[in-house]
Amino acid sequence: MIEKDVNLKIKKVGIMGGTFDPIHNAHLSLAQCALTGLSLDEVWFMPARDPYFKKKKKVTPAKKRCEMTSLAVRGIGGFKLSLFELEREGETYTAETLELLHEKYPDIHFYFIIGADSMYEIDTWYHPERIMQLCTLAVAGRHYPEGQRSFREQVEYLKDRFQADIAVLDYPETDLSSTMIRKMVAEGRDISGLLPDKVKEYIRDHGLYKD
Repeated sequence: MIEKDVNLKIKKVGIMGGTFDPIHNAHLSLAQCALTGLSLDEVWFMPARDPYFKKKKKVTPAKKRCEMTSLAVRGIGGFKLSLFELEREGETYTAETLELLHEKYPDIHFYFIIGADSMYEIDTWYHPERIMQLCTLAVAGRHYPEGQRSFREQVEYLKDRFQADIAVLDYPETDLSSTMIRKMVAEGRDISGLLPDKVKEYIRDHGLYKD
């Protein structure tokens, strides 16, 4: 098991992973919440190259998702675009990504930033025990209606079953999602204020999400 004592590490880095199709203001605000609330040195935004769980869904090419993410984080202190998953071959699993990150950056303690919905699903992911051995989970603290347990009960469940290290973020509930933005664009509705202006312009200039 990887030693998770943060005091033995030189840097504290948050990992904000996802498809980012497109990246939006809720991604950015959650990352900022983790950055300041947990006194992280950096947050790495890590677009997925080949998300195995979305094989049957239409996903924007990785290059465009990466370019939108780069536009969104550029110039924000502590935010950094990471191409780590884009440069990997084959399907990408969080457990394997964290193992490779530990091999490459042994002096960094990683915080995996997720929403409450992912916390309720993480025990169904590929090798969840490895994920929770290799990082601290930084979780947006809100109730997830479809969960069988309360938020606090789910935290305790993961701690008991996987000896998970979980940091609960004081993050306000939001319904903003990439799915909602794609639907709005397809319907010709205004998405101003839901994502950075440069990302909105990129979507317009590249004709994304029109169908």
